[in-house]
Amino acid sequence: MESVRAVLIDIDGVLTVSWQPLPGAVEALRELREAGLALALVTNTTSRTRASIAATLESAGFWVAAEDILTAPAVTAAHLAERSPGARCVLLNSGDIGEDLAGVTVLDATDSGTVPDVVIVGGAGPEFDYAALNRAFGQLQRGARLVAMHRNLYWRTEDGLQLDSGAFLIGLERAARTEAEVTGKPSPAFFEAALARLGVGADETVMVGDDIESDVLAAQRAGITGVLVKTGKYLPETHRAAGGTPDHVIDSFADLPALLRRSAQQ
Repeated sequence: MESVRAVLIDIDGVLTVSWQPLPGAVEALRELREAGLALALVTNTTSRTRASIAATLESAGFWVAAEDILTAPAVTAAHLAERSPGARCVLLNSGDIGEDLAGVTVLDATDSGTVPDVVIVGGAGPEFDYAALNRAFGQLQRGARLVAMHRNLYWRTEDGLQLDSGAFLIGLERAARTEAEVTGKPSPAFFEAALARLGVGADETVMVGDDIESDVLAAQRAGITGVLVKTGKYLPETHRAAGGTPDHVIDSFADLPALLRRSAQQ
């Protein structure tokens, strides 16, 4: 911790809930910037583009730009460009993320006459109805590969916990007897992309998240120091039942600058 040069920060549940800033988060992010740390906001959010996220955060008082944000859709586009160039894809997702899927050939999801090469599963919402899921099931049976932007089971909004696409993904995998290629957190490739973007090593980096499995323990497996915050989707029972122990646990993101200062002094 004494040699920290960069901080990876989840957005939803760490900086904001329903895009409203959590207490002290704006000030803490500003303090990290003023300390000269490299920052990347890393998110599995699939309902907005990087530009839209940056604009929303700016309006809430955060000092960020689109270049500071790494999203699961953007990493998915890079993954497909590298491993499946030219693949015909269908997208099951709630929200418009076309801008972050530049270069990906996305077919009309309702066209039952064309078998895609890839079924991409993003974030859950009204579009995840029986017809859409059954259509994806049929496409997987006919040979399409399954690529998932994340495996999140739920997220927190101002109305409480809401079901996410990871719950549906499990059903698709079991029914179609396949396993999804996951591109967002907790995929090691996602963290590697974030480190490469900042030009830092894992041992110089801290990851802050509210999801103990996808954010914190996944980062620790990649050699990054993990910091769990007790906001957002954090639940004590999930913490107790987790498959590992976070390097650090703090009440909120507002406490991170003090944690880093204490660690540096030690």
